[in-house]
Parts: sequence; structure tokens; C-alpha cells
Amino acid sequence: MLIKLSLAALSLGLTAGLASAETVKIGVTPGPHAQIMEKVKEIAKADGLDIEILEFSDYVVPNQALNDGELNANSFQHKPYLDNQVADRKYDIVDVAFTVNFPMGVYSKKVKSFAELPEGATIAIPNDPTNGGRALLILADQGFIKLDDSKGLKVGPANVTENPKKFNFVELDAAQLPRSLDDTDASVINTNYALEAGLDPSKDPILKEGEKAPYVNLIAVRTADKDAPWVGQLVKAYHSPEVKTFVLEQFKGAIVTAW
Repeated sequence: MLIKLSLAALSLGLTAGLASAETVKIGVTPGPHAQIMEKVKEIAKADGLDIEILEFSDYVVPNQALNDGELNANSFQHKPYLDNQVADRKYDIVDVAFTVNFPMGVYSKKVKSFAELPEGATIAIPNDPTNGGRALLILADQGFIKLDDSKGLKVGPANVTENPKKFNFVELDAAQLPRSLDDTDASVINTNYALEAGLDPSKDPILKEGEKAPYVNLIAVRTADKDAPWVGQLVKAYHSPEVKTFVLEQFKGAIVTAW
């Protein structure tokens, strides 16, 4: 059973550390990450590891909860996002395994192709630095804008050096981007939120990201736990053939495994 959490719910307090020697609490975001972890839970149980899945509605709380000992692990983010969180918030957490990749897409209710967007079009992107930069890199890779190369993956609207069609970039919370489609000319949406909103990431985007290695998702744990036996059990269950088959059949290419 999934347990939905918010910042308010966390104030009630979760038991730090392992609930028992064989039970781990894992934080995920809604949609695919939660669905996949349910399958992992099934596989892990056969190996003697009980998983309690806790579902969070944003990208910020799961790392704070993990760092504070209210979770044992989380599975919702890619490497650049984790690295940025660790650098900014001094979390003592590390990645222990890659999971799946969610190629990001540009969606629109106004046009059928990105080239049809008019001059001055409003494009919404995620407001967190790593996913916002990722969104801009999709457009840059296709030649629609140019970015300051010296910034690498850490780019934002201020780092757009050439913008021939004078696009107006609006930064919104990632979870709100599907709802923004009525008010924008296009929105760049993470696949998990696109799926949750009923969009089809394999057919609906007017522009798609390639399967870029920097944005593969991962499992994170506290640094002190990285060599714990339960971590190996969790990774083994996630990387099982059964989970790979589940992802392929359930998401039909919209999400790809990274092992």
C-alpha cells in the first residue's frame, strides 16, 4: 500500500533507521517510480527484505527525509539533481545504483510541431536548476537556442546566449507543468508527471530528449548505509529480470531501464 506524504505529514515523525532488521522505508514520487517500486517490493520480499513505500508529492522532501533518517532510501531523482542537492544542502547521502531513464519531452496544446511555435512563444520549464537546465538543453541540442557552453549542465534562462524566436521562458514547479499547457504555448515536462497527467510520452511530445546518460535515475541512501546488506538486496531486486520486463511492458518505451 502506498502512503502519501507531504511536509505536514512528516511533522508527525517517522521512525528513524530501520523499522526492523529486515524492513526498509523507501521514498518515491507518484506514478512510475511508485509503480516500479511496488514490483521491486514483490521481488525483494522473496529474498527476505520487506519494503515500505512512502510517496512524496515533490522533489525536495525525499532527500531531506533521507538525510534526517526518516527514510532508509529514496528512488526518484537523477544524478545531476542529487549532486546539486548535496552541494547546496550538504546532505550526507550517496547514490548506490542506477534505475531507469525518463526522456523529457516538450508538449503543446497549441501546435503539432516545435517549429510551428510563433516568435515570442511562452515555454514553461521546471523551476529547479537541474531539470530547468535539462529542459533548455533539449532546445539547444535541436538548434532552437544557444546556451553558454561554459555552464555545462547548470544552465538557466539567464544563460541563453542566442534566442532567434525570442521565446519567453517561464519557470514553474515540475508537478504543475502538465496543468500549464492551457496557458503556455509549450511546456517541457518530466516523463513521470506527463504520465500521471495522462499524456503519452512516446507519442505526444513535439520535441523529445535523447536517452542521455547524465539523467539516468538512481537509488540514494545515507552514506553510512551504502555498504549495508539490505542495500545489496534492494539493488538486486531492482535490477532483476522481472523488473526489467515490467518496465518494458508497462511503459512501452516511454521509460527505459539503465542496467
